[in-house]
Amino acid sequence: MLEDKERWNLRHVEKPMPGYVSPTLTKYIKHAKVGRALDIACGTGRNTHYLADLGFIVDALDLSDYALSRIREDEKIVKSEVDLDTYDLKHQKYDLVLNINYLNRRLTAQIKDALKQDGLVIFETFIVAHDSPEKGSMNPDYLLKPNELSEFFSDFNIIYYEEKDIVNLRGEDARLASLVARKQ
Repeated sequence: MLEDKERWNLRHVEKPMPGYVSPTLTKYIKHAKVGRALDIACGTGRNTHYLADLGFIVDALDLSDYALSRIREDEKIVKSEVDLDTYDLKHQKYDLVLNINYLNRRLTAQIKDALKQDGLVIFETFIVAHDSPEKGSMNPDYLLKPNELSEFFSDFNIIYYEEKDIVNLRGEDARLASLVARKQ
């Protein structure tokens, strides 16, 4: 864990994430009930701050203590330094679960369980680009397979799902899967 933490701290210092909020979040937040939200692998808080400003109480989880230190002190934000490889999400606690640019398959079932009835999940991360193996440089263990995300949430009411080619934050070609779904 310490090695991962140091790697992520260095990454946040050397290659900071942009300050803008996820466009998928801003477009689909209207479907969420304002209440308790979870921001998984929140980084420096670009989406956490947005949710808190909208009135959500946000649990912001990340391994990087450096990234968490960049999140403002706010009574609506609860920051937790956790190893997401071992951390367990709380049962039926959240009205909204946000998972942007992160994949830990161990947590996908827990995300479903962490949502309250009628809760909303907004999940967006990278996907294997089978048709173009040279795309991107990410470890394939941390990439979704085509349609994997929509299949996993097939028992939810899927409001939006798309897989598309993008240029990632490092300027590389990549493929992205985006999902917005409601727990029924």
